[in-house]
Amino acid sequence: MEYRALGGSGLHVSRIGLGTMAWGRDVEWPVVRELVHDFVEGGGNLIDTAPAYGGGVAEQMIGKLLATGIPRDSLAIATKAGFVIRGGRRIIDTSRAALLNDLEGSLRRLRTDHVDLWQVHAWGDAPIEETLSALDSAVSRGLARYVGVSNFVGWQTATAATWQEAMSGRTKLASVQVEYSLLARRAEVEVIGAAQYHTLGLLAWSAMGRGALTGRYRRGIPKDSRAASEHFGWFLEPYLQPRSRAVIDAVAKAADGLALTPAQVALMWVRDAPQVASALVGPRTPDHLAELLEAETKQLVPPIVAALDDISGGPNQFRITD
Repeated sequence: MEYRALGGSGLHVSRIGLGTMAWGRDVEWPVVRELVHDFVEGGGNLIDTAPAYGGGVAEQMIGKLLATGIPRDSLAIATKAGFVIRGGRRIIDTSRAALLNDLEGSLRRLRTDHVDLWQVHAWGDAPIEETLSALDSAVSRGLARYVGVSNFVGWQTATAATWQEAMSGRTKLASVQVEYSLLARRAEVEVIGAAQYHTLGLLAWSAMGRGALTGRYRRGIPKDSRAASEHFGWFLEPYLQPRSRAVIDAVAKAADGLALTPAQVALMWVRDAPQVASALVGPRTPDHLAELLEAETKQLVPPIVAALDDISGGPNQFRITD
């Protein structure tokens, strides 16, 4: 699999990353083990997780993988801090103490002495200089190799990057992670521009529109689907509205004409978009992962890309055209 530098850093990540949000709830240990084995065999290295995923279970599974034979140096492990779910409530705490406590917990669960990428999961109420000082501390202590931010809007991304660039002793950000797909192109308004200016790699989560772009929901909601579950139904609901229909149908039509699957088309559009270092996917079965890995040797031709741009919101101002 092709690797890309994460922004201006020395970290190289596979251009498809494995997301773990559903691990421990919809994806159990035997399947996780098979998914990671197939992913690494296919050349992938980036696994993105967080303490909030499964209440820490996703990180525990990665730790179990490392303890049962997956070589540590075969993975680029990215985790986050500052966002947890307690008692059904979402809590954002980006204070220095909370972030470093989160990191210590992550390292215990991951059974490793460092993570390759540590990200602030969300913008919080703590002063940004306090939040970012935790990143500097983690890198200086060898607990994290590189750092980034997640779910920051454009001005927040630029503010954080500028603060870290202002003095030589601070650790420059390597990345910004944000939702980006044919159904979620808001990142093009300001985030991608900020990432480009500050040389940050973009990690695009939910590259397949939270699953809506796979075409699985074109004729309803299957009973065994993520959209039908109590815990993930809310996650899919915004993209199962009539306003998404034209984009989903266009992806399916392109897939039919190219002898591809809708998931492959949606993935390639994100994977090869400007500033994207890695498109994050969350397959729940080895067959779905195999389908996505098959897209590695394929590329969408410019007319198809332009047509998908047009139907999903208009031209991408960052795309270089011949």
